[in-house]
Amino acid sequence: MKKLLNSAPAQRALTWLLTQYVRLVMATQNWRVEGGENLRIVADDAPRIAVFWHETLPAIHALAREARKAGMTRPCVVLASRHRNGQLIGNIMVNLGMEQVSGSTSKGGAAGLRALVKALEEGKNAALTPDGPRGPRHVAAPGVAQLAAATGALVLPCAAATSRAITLKSWDRMRLALPFGRGMVVVGAPISVPHEGWEASLPIIQAALNAALERAMP
Repeated sequence: MKKLLNSAPAQRALTWLLTQYVRLVMATQNWRVEGGENLRIVADDAPRIAVFWHETLPAIHALAREARKAGMTRPCVVLASRHRNGQLIGNIMVNLGMEQVSGSTSKGGAAGLRALVKALEEGKNAALTPDGPRGPRHVAAPGVAQLAAATGALVLPCAAATSRAITLKSWDRMRLALPFGRGMVVVGAPISVPHEGWEASLPIIQAALNAALERAMP
């Protein structure tokens, strides 16, 4: 059974089913946005880096949708781990209109960060979870600050949550959103990371992400 579930056809079917579920959840929520003025800057002339904690992944499609409503037209690239589950999540994001690069912000992350640098240089936005793919929870790995320092792109601390959700017993306590509830998208003030001394920006990014999540939670 495990071999069957890990087969390519089964993974494609699971990706399709989960994509449809995400679309159902997004369509049946009453969404509110906090920080719309910060969200609108993703529609200006410079690419941005949207960051959010790993636990909010199931609801983050709402952020992309609200950004498009605010005028975003540039493509968005998401960073997905090379692990099977990471690739599953990445493929769902692709189905929802984003692009995917493989890697992480920690273990084996050099290739992923190089791909994100290239994407930002090409004028695309980037999205990543600084505590993914395996934690520790709510601790920002260096990759996000390194990426911002290397490209000069502003970091947008984001969160999305719904009033109806199941909290999984995973390392990140991921919240699986349920249909027919209320949703909140929060976009914090942009953070500029200097080329030199980027390490000092990590606790700032981490605190901003925690604040965004706290405001988004029902």
